[in-house]
Amino acid sequence: MPIFIILIILSFALYVFYKVSEVRAKEPFLKRWTGTKAKMALGSFLASFGLNELTAVEGRVQLWVALVFLIYGIVLLIMNYKMYKHFLTLAREEAQKN
Repeated sequence: MPIFIILIILSFALYVFYKVSEVRAKEPFLKRWTGTKAKMALGSFLASFGLNELTAVEGRVQLWVALVFLIYGIVLLIMNYKMYKHFLTLAREEAQKN
């Protein structure tokens, strides 16, 4: 489906953008906060790739690979969203000190 392809491309572009931003950041909490955004984009990339594979399942192996991608992507999204909220407050405090 074209929507999954758009999501795949968009999430991969966001992953590259946030990874570059993470490398360029100087403050430690800002670096970690940007890293969690990159990992969330990676999780959405994997989840949308898994959903795209589920739309055209032809065999058991393809089904299991698509499910692994989907589940791992959702786990990355959930875990890094929690880390995102944690590092957001620390990054704000760090920005106020400077």
